[in-house]
Amino acid sequence: MKKNDSASVKSYSHLEQPFEKALWRSRLLVMFAVVPSILAALLLFCIGTLDIVKLMMQAADYYLHQEGPDIHDTVVPQIIIAIDIYLIAVVLLIFGTGIYRLFVSPIDEAENHGTSHPFNVHSFDQLKDKIARVVILAVIIEFFRAVVDIRFETPLDAINLAVSILALAGGLFLMSHAHRDKEH
Repeated sequence: MKKNDSASVKSYSHLEQPFEKALWRSRLLVMFAVVPSILAALLLFCIGTLDIVKLMMQAADYYLHQEGPDIHDTVVPQIIIAIDIYLIAVVLLIFGTGIYRLFVSPIDEAENHGTSHPFNVHSFDQLKDKIARVVILAVIIEFFRAVVDIRFETPLDAINLAVSILALAGGLFLMSHAHRDKEH
């Protein structure tokens, strides 16, 4: 009976090893998310930078040659849009490197920069937290862009803006307070 059990275990082990090896290698499927995330981040960094360069050229034309439309109404919203693009690129970088680190391998260069570096992610919760912080910052920038374009028509509009800013400040305070609690 022991001989039979041993043969059964051997047979099972013979099937189990290749299956587990295939399961382990399946983690590399995340590269289908990592590579496009990094490439999309690169694309967004280029777009944001080109938007800023274009804006600088428009400003130079406006001030040096007195050509083009008045830039005073558009310069701040365009810079805010570029910042938003950069922040989304950062989210993609953090996501791509975080998923790579969690599933494939630690990133040696990031390991040398301490655990607080955005690319050093040790769990899904940390990855989610780091991405959420950048997304919240992007939402704040988007809120700022909307505020720049506001034209007050009634006193209620000003009150609504004040309440919105107060809620945003309260949310930021609670978020930083929660982050401090996690560190201690």
